[in-house]
Amino acid sequence: MRSSRLLTLLTAVVAVGALSAPVSGAATSFGADISYQSIPGEGGTPMRGFVVKPTGRGDGPFPLLVMPASWSAPNLEYVGAARKLAAESGDIVISYTSRGFYDSGGEIDVAGPDTVDDVSRVIDWALANTPADVNKIGVAGISYGAGIGLLAAANDKRVKAVASMSTWADLEASLYPNATISQLSAGGLLAAGQLTGRPGPDLRRITAEFLQGKIDYARQLAPSRSASSKVDQINANGAAVFIANSFQDAIFPPNQAVDFYDRLRTPKRLMLQGGDHATSELLGAVGLSNDVWDTATDWFDRYLNGIDNGIDRTPPVQVMSANAGKWRGYQSWASAATTTDTVPLGAKTFVSGVDSAANSGIPILSGALQGYFKIPVGVFIPAVLNAGVWHGPVYSQATTVVGKPKLTTTVKSGNTGTTLVAYLYDVDPAGFGALITHKPYTIRGTKSATIDFALESISWDVPAGHHLALVVDSADLRYTSESKAGLVKIDGTLTVPRR
Repeated sequence: MRSSRLLTLLTAVVAVGALSAPVSGAATSFGADISYQSIPGEGGTPMRGFVVKPTGRGDGPFPLLVMPASWSAPNLEYVGAARKLAAESGDIVISYTSRGFYDSGGEIDVAGPDTVDDVSRVIDWALANTPADVNKIGVAGISYGAGIGLLAAANDKRVKAVASMSTWADLEASLYPNATISQLSAGGLLAAGQLTGRPGPDLRRITAEFLQGKIDYARQLAPSRSASSKVDQINANGAAVFIANSFQDAIFPPNQAVDFYDRLRTPKRLMLQGGDHATSELLGAVGLSNDVWDTATDWFDRYLNGIDNGIDRTPPVQVMSANAGKWRGYQSWASAATTTDTVPLGAKTFVSGVDSAANSGIPILSGALQGYFKIPVGVFIPAVLNAGVWHGPVYSQATTVVGKPKLTTTVKSGNTGTTLVAYLYDVDPAGFGALITHKPYTIRGTKSATIDFALESISWDVPAGHHLALVVDSADLRYTSESKAGLVKIDGTLTVPRR
């Protein structure tokens, strides 16, 4: 209890300091007022957070933005962005700690019904206690808060707009890609929940099973915790949805977000760029200028405030290649590619159960280096052993790999369980490869199978004189592996979308 009170005090002090600073570009007559509140969540459970209201704009009513904090993050997370939104756009913003973490009450239910209903109860409180406009309500968040926002849009018709950043739309596809446990990401989330919160029954069971190498109960819960299973409700409710994800996201990789986006029939927008989980949104959350948060602001201005700022007249899919610095607009993710290369993969046999030099890098760190400094995960391709390696033709002109590269292959193994990890590299004339994208796939209960799967979505500019190389091995520290010592033979086809 004492530590909780101390955290509350320190958080309030830091937040007040942040809010006392001037907002760049804001008219001097506009500002923001902050208060720290205990808000009744679902069942009366207290949700504690900052309520940031605009000043100098009259009595309202004002648009309302609700921001549930990320997994293991306190309500301070969005205070900088909230102050900016209140002062510059005239929004009331409530940034609160999600259920079960820090000074909010309850237990962590992994985005369960109570956590989703907390958003509605915070809306109820705001409508009763602030000059919030019942017809202009949005939800924004990063990571855990992003997924909660999508679920709230399915659950509450009052939500008219969502900004969902580094989001999950499908928990199983994120943490159990192609029947392969994403052990570092899942393990990190579970450990953080134990350290910073109070796990409820579901999280305790998930954690216990994970320590036994199982993920059955997590998979059982995943559909009810995933917006991908509720897209019909979101479409029926009509909320305008903005999604921003990073190509190298180690926790919620982009394919599951892109697939969800494609199924939306409401006003929608998608931003994809290089970087890892939450790294592309970090600066904007503290109130600094940031492409993602600037777009989120324009999104809410358009779909809550009714400002004709033109965001709905520009291409809805905005993409920055992971190794470049310029945004490109497309009408859809599928239309970004204008041609497709098909690379035949001749049969190759390698030793399974032994890792190769190819790897996906260090979660969060490697993606952050790619996003901020354009430093890729690299490998000297001739040094890659214990793997299948195939080379494509050298490009005489620069090109862009954009979309979902796809691998179709026949696998024959000496064991009944095999994990494969496919890596696509941009290889320079000296043989050094920069990792473009990757994806695992686990085969269980059979020694042979024909598999067809997409690598993670990517946009990557390939210089003239470079070529693509595909590497397939049987292990990566990021994932669990079913591979045992033996031989694996694979052949098939690699399909690469580009423009």
